[in-house]
Amino acid sequence: MTDSRYESDSMGELAVPANAFYGAQTQRAVNNFPISGQQMPEAFIRALLSVKIAAAKANAKLELISPEMAESISGAAEHLLNSDNLMNHFPVDVYQTGSGTSTNMNANEVLAHLASQKLGQAVGANDHVNYGQSSNDVIPSVIHISAALALERELLPALAYLSKTIRDKAHSVEKHVKTGRTHLMDAMPVRLSQSLESWAAQIEQNFVNLQSQQQSLQSLAQGGTAVGTGINAHPDFSKQFSEEISQLTGLNFSPASNLFSRIGTQDVAVALSGQLKTLAVSLMKISNDLRWMNSGPLAGLGEIELEALQPGSSIMPGKVNPVIPEAVAMVAARVIGNDGSITIAGQSGNFELNVMLPLVAQCLLESLQLLTNSCRLLADKAVAGFKVNEAKLQEALARNPILATALNPIIGYKKAAEIAKLAYQQGRPIVDVAAEQTDLSLEELRQLLDPGKLTEGGL
Repeated sequence: MTDSRYESDSMGELAVPANAFYGAQTQRAVNNFPISGQQMPEAFIRALLSVKIAAAKANAKLELISPEMAESISGAAEHLLNSDNLMNHFPVDVYQTGSGTSTNMNANEVLAHLASQKLGQAVGANDHVNYGQSSNDVIPSVIHISAALALERELLPALAYLSKTIRDKAHSVEKHVKTGRTHLMDAMPVRLSQSLESWAAQIEQNFVNLQSQQQSLQSLAQGGTAVGTGINAHPDFSKQFSEEISQLTGLNFSPASNLFSRIGTQDVAVALSGQLKTLAVSLMKISNDLRWMNSGPLAGLGEIELEALQPGSSIMPGKVNPVIPEAVAMVAARVIGNDGSITIAGQSGNFELNVMLPLVAQCLLESLQLLTNSCRLLADKAVAGFKVNEAKLQEALARNPILATALNPIIGYKKAAEIAKLAYQQGRPIVDVAAEQTDLSLEELRQLLDPGKLTEGGL
């Protein structure tokens, strides 16, 4: 066929697209795994190419390959990283061999092809690009590196931005007092700023929890090769590699204290995913609070008005929906689902190798990306721009019989409950009913039941 060429590997000869940079092992994977049509995440491929650059430089410094060959491999990887069609060269499906060997060999073959052209002599995919490495230490290392970079460069800054946006908004709405709710029922009043500051505290705790994962993420399997013993790798390769990848990325990576554990398990990824799930739960709570406060505007709470971003119905004119909180809530559901997949995948560390590594990589990086984008959208298009409906807040506060709670120390719980029930039944302000049912003056009751003062707590 004129649009094909033939490549060979240890299993024989195979037709490969004529313009493909990859070789026979990649093509076998393409043929063997027509499952989802989903490639490995681009962030993963970029980290994998960085690993190959660092490995080539380390091997050159250890005098295991020539400086010229290392330069040709590194140059090929850098060329790919700067190209507009990077992912065209990495067609292997996520659902492949559990070690990710197909993706590792995909990178090795593409780099060998380009490096050979650059160097003017044969560069071997296995013997040179993959020197001192195994898929079994490369892929776990790439999971850690890609996740650490996404966390440091993307998610943590997005969380800091969301937290600041919430706190800025809290400051601007501090004067507004609203009916608090427990069990979705009327409760004691709170300042709107207090509700927002609670959200900010959630986000800031998530920031601390996620940041604490970096030390484990920056501990790598690289150098353990096939099973953790380091067979076919220079004794100093692991240390030299970590120095090179640290210089490339700007993060401080180091060899794991036990390479076997980083190859046979994905406990670090499971732990990180658990923290991402916690963040997803926090975002779901914040999104639903926004939806409830925005509900109506006539038949719901109508306490705030979210920015109108698009028509909300194909049949009901004028309807506007809380689309950003809804989208973020769906992201939260997806991240929680990804955590379930990562949890199961983490249990597949049978003896010396985990065999669900591509799935871990896909789910982990997807969760990081979805959460990053959602935090910024929630900040910019939901929190920052909502308007407060003060009239609606005051209407609910004036008729809230739960304010009678403030009278407990003076007239007792039982009497306060009687007043609250009567106010409910008659649909009257609690101040007026309490004035009739107690010896307290109207002025005293107005001071005792002032919603703003009740947000400060105490007796």
